[in-house]
Amino acid sequence: MFFNDIHTRIRFVILVVIIILLLVIGKVFYIQVISYNKLSNITEDLWSRKMTINAPRGDIVDRNGNVLATSVVTTTIYVVPNQIVDKKKVSEEIAKILECDYDDVYKYVSKNSSMEIIRKGMDLSSEVADKIDKLGFDGVYLVVDSKRYYPYGEKLSHIIGFVGSDNQGLSGLELTYNEYLTGINGELKYYSDGKGNKLEIPDSYVAPTKGMTLELTLDLEMIEAVDNELSNAMDKYNSDGAIAIAMNPDTGEILAMGSKPSFDPTNYQDYSEEVINRNLPIWMTFEPGSTFKIITLASSIEEKTVDLFNDSFTDSGAVTIDGSTLHCWKHGGHGTQTFLEVVENSCNPGFVSLGNKLGVDKLMGYIRNFGFGSKTGIDLNGEGNGILFKNENMGPVELATTAFGQGISVTPIQQITAVSAAINGGFLNTPYVVSSIIDPSSESIIYENKKVTKRQVISEETSATVRYALESVVANGTGRNAYIENYRVGGKTGTAQKVSDGKYLVGNYILSFIGFLPADNPEIVVYVAVDNPKGVTQYGGTVSAPIARSIMMSAIEVLNIPEKDGGMLKEYVYTDTKYLILPNVVGMNKENATKALKDFKVKYSGNGDKVVYMSPKANSFQSVDTTITLMLN
Repeated sequence: MFFNDIHTRIRFVILVVIIILLLVIGKVFYIQVISYNKLSNITEDLWSRKMTINAPRGDIVDRNGNVLATSVVTTTIYVVPNQIVDKKKVSEEIAKILECDYDDVYKYVSKNSSMEIIRKGMDLSSEVADKIDKLGFDGVYLVVDSKRYYPYGEKLSHIIGFVGSDNQGLSGLELTYNEYLTGINGELKYYSDGKGNKLEIPDSYVAPTKGMTLELTLDLEMIEAVDNELSNAMDKYNSDGAIAIAMNPDTGEILAMGSKPSFDPTNYQDYSEEVINRNLPIWMTFEPGSTFKIITLASSIEEKTVDLFNDSFTDSGAVTIDGSTLHCWKHGGHGTQTFLEVVENSCNPGFVSLGNKLGVDKLMGYIRNFGFGSKTGIDLNGEGNGILFKNENMGPVELATTAFGQGISVTPIQQITAVSAAINGGFLNTPYVVSSIIDPSSESIIYENKKVTKRQVISEETSATVRYALESVVANGTGRNAYIENYRVGGKTGTAQKVSDGKYLVGNYILSFIGFLPADNPEIVVYVAVDNPKGVTQYGGTVSAPIARSIMMSAIEVLNIPEKDGGMLKEYVYTDTKYLILPNVVGMNKENATKALKDFKVKYSGNGDKVVYMSPKANSFQSVDTTITLMLN
């Protein structure tokens, strides 16, 4: 037999041993070389414990670098129960420093788990964290964390939005740009055995990476001006709400935006969902009223269906359309007037005439081309569409009411975007809030928002005529309360009755005004709407025009808008404060200077007889109530 031979058996045993050795060597090679990283990671995972360190979210800054939202450093206490020897002592000392109940701490320290976060030990100040660190307890870890901080609170709440407890954006820019603002989390890793006892292996730390910086088109000074005016309007008129938008009409950059009521983004849980989730300037829809007449005006001029200066219209106070009577705001009407005066007087029957001349298809075509009925595309969440009639559903009454801004529904952002197109040369631009996204580590721009023009709606010639007509509204018409001496201002008032369940509410209006300056070359356009003000005459020119004027006054300083010559002089009525051009009296003697300033109050400084300096400066419009200070030699 083969195996009876002893030499053969020896050879066979040796072969088997060699094969086994080769298999063992191969397995060792596979474990030590091929599978080393995999097995090492598995082993490390069995030993290691990780504490996630939340990355700071990126800053949000205004166009001048002012920080509007940032992340502040805080500290969180982590405990590993199995590493804590004297649980009672540790609980007592930590509870004493945190000024909380002993039991609140002990329940975490005594748990049978690998790691716990003490609820009362989150968002600690550096002072409190230092006290705990000095205790030197095993099993107690202090991990640097970050918390969102909004230095301007309610003033920017609907634009900036807020974050949840997990540091993720839930609304506003925090939500829209969450992927950019969210950084890369870091971690603190320590090693322990199966019982949780710490091993003598050095801890490892991976630092978190901060999120990107959002640079906005907003201007903090303009934001504060808007917020102050809206707060004053709410207090003065006890209104249901108030909104305002300020925009660069040439680019679509939003310079300021605000609404009331607002909320504190740090404590958003204390407010209703209705307040925190509705950014009214882009979400709210309502009948625009007479501010919408700008669109009918621009469309009529473009189509050459009216000559503002030579065509006339006779207003009896009402017009009957298909059995329905539509009234002018002025009882008895304005009589015979040019169509420029129709615009100045905001005469509804006159605009019905303009709408009829255009017809349904042309008027609605322009309305849609101006952006109504669809979202503007602003880079904020929650924008509304508004509501327009379908052409086939529009009869004579619907055409007439649409022409003066009734029966349709628009959003404030649609309004200001469309009017910007009407006055900027005819170009409809996409409004935007974010200017650029910046990598904070390298300060390099990774994304830059630029002007986007959707289309040209009207010609530059038509736009210039619209600007002239709207400047005349402020100088001579219903917008006189927005007039600013020494500056050219254009604008239009609006008074819209509110609708509920398909019925108009009695004595409940949204009063609005949209204005811009300089009227010949606009740098800013401002839209203001006040919801149901009480105890005041319900006209946009009475309530909203002065608010818009104050905001534009702030814009003059913020944007450094120079004074303009050649504008329209205001036609004063007896209720207006009269303004006159201040004559130059520098170089005159005291007697002649006094005669030249007979319409003003005069105060002298010095004992000489010759005027060497005057304040305010000469050749500016000044109220007759202004005291003119003359410095004598």
